Amino acid sequence: MNKIGSKMWIVGAALGAALVVSAAMSPTVGDGAADALKPGPIDPAVIAPAEQLGNAFAMVAAHVRPCVVSVYSEKMVKFTQPDFGMLFGDDVLRQLFGGQPSAQAQPQSGQREIKIPQRGMGSGMIVDKKGHILTNFHVVKDVDEIKVQLADKRQFEAEIVGTDRQTDVAIIRIKGTVPDDLPTVTLGNSVTARPGNLVMAIGAPFGLAQTVTEGIISATGRSDMGIEDYEDFLQTDAPINPGNSGGPLVNMRGEVIGMNTAIATGVGESAGVGFAIPSDMIRTMLPKLMAGEIIVRGQLGVVIQNVTEDLRKQFGLSGSRGALVSQVNKGSAAEKAGIKVGDVIVRYDGHDVLDVSYLHNLIGATIPGTVVELRVNRDGKEQAIKATIGKQEHAAAAANPSAEGASLLTRYGLRIQTLTAELAKQFGMEATKGAVITDVAIGSLASTAGLQKGDVITEADRQAVETAADVETILGKAKDKDTALLLVNRQGTDVFVVLQMR
Repeated sequence: MNKIGSKMWIVGAALGAALVVSAAMSPTVGDGAADALKPGPIDPAVIAPAEQLGNAFAMVAAHVRPCVVSVYSEKMVKFTQPDFGMLFGDDVLRQLFGGQPSAQAQPQSGQREIKIPQRGMGSGMIVDKKGHILTNFHVVKDVDEIKVQLADKRQFEAEIVGTDRQTDVAIIRIKGTVPDDLPTVTLGNSVTARPGNLVMAIGAPFGLAQTVTEGIISATGRSDMGIEDYEDFLQTDAPINPGNSGGPLVNMRGEVIGMNTAIATGVGESAGVGFAIPSDMIRTMLPKLMAGEIIVRGQLGVVIQNVTEDLRKQFGLSGSRGALVSQVNKGSAAEKAGIKVGDVIVRYDGHDVLDVSYLHNLIGATIPGTVVELRVNRDGKEQAIKATIGKQEHAAAAANPSAEGASLLTRYGLRIQTLTAELAKQFGMEATKGAVITDVAIGSLASTAGLQKGDVITEADRQAVETAADVETILGKAKDKDTALLLVNRQGTDVFVVLQMR
């Protein structure tokens, strides 16, 4: 006890000494302590640049915000659970409460279907007076209902007009009578965007509609992110959070230079690294998407990889730019043009090839049937080759199913995609044609039928299937039937599966 008391005393003494020293050193009245609490003067000339910048941000926000909408979506998720009332039967319940069993007492069992609404929210921007709204594909993917809320709180039902999964772009449209006072955004030139440029992001993060954040362009031409099939992102540190998807990234002229799409984070919140689809990529697709058409992309028919330092030495190249051809597909535009394995494509139709992603985007943006000139490095010598670009084989898979088709597949609990060589390799299968099942909802009709992820549908309702679109079409025509017969290839073995349609 004395030790403890001694220690406490020492601590107390030290604290007391500190207080004495503090009191001895504290300023007296009149030493300026009171003056320190008085606010200092603000020189208008000094703060003028900051005020001017703040006014510029406010002006740009006031110009663009009326064109930005909140996009609300809803999807009914269905699942089944045991109906315990049916398992015991009404007569058991009667006896528990003193009643008599009925003459036709029969044990009962069964399941009941539960429907739970799954709601989502994103952003969008009005692109024309006809009520077309630009947003992300993932904002409206596989939903049953879409509503949009304008800046003035008016709400309208909307419908999907066109989508492109490979770039995560979608166009929706206001249903019914379109207001005649819709403001519209102006698409700017994203090519001129440079790191350091001031930008603003507008949208509904966490459901907070009409939120404005500001920052700079952190980088341009971001690719190989694994977010979309075609990537050329603008990177920004303007805070972007869940709900911002589909909203505009604007420059200081009030022009939309990108559509906010993704964030780099491990916790679902902004970490200062956001990505926007550049306006120049979107602009080329808008006419077709607004017309409800499929985006058809070009295909050269090669497998390419970036030139690493080791590959540069192996192939005796002077630099690391270009795309190395590691495979030429049979019957492809590349094979017909004479491109060979080991060639390094360094120029495509007048554009220097920086890397694989850049060439991938250039080829995809080329209209099938176009004749382009390529320059390739072959055995240390550069030569020109002309090629007629073909049509991307899995273009049908890239297109979003029609609203009816998507809803139909969702009802069965199926997600499918046209089988490609890449998917066949991913699932370890030998099949080359058909529609691969990429997801089966638990408790769905597809799950009950025994369909599994990785199954390849080769026939539906006794009709051959080559693409995902074939399945949608065939099942759409058979939707009034009780069942549909599917032939699936499962790990090399063909299996018939009966799918209950209702």
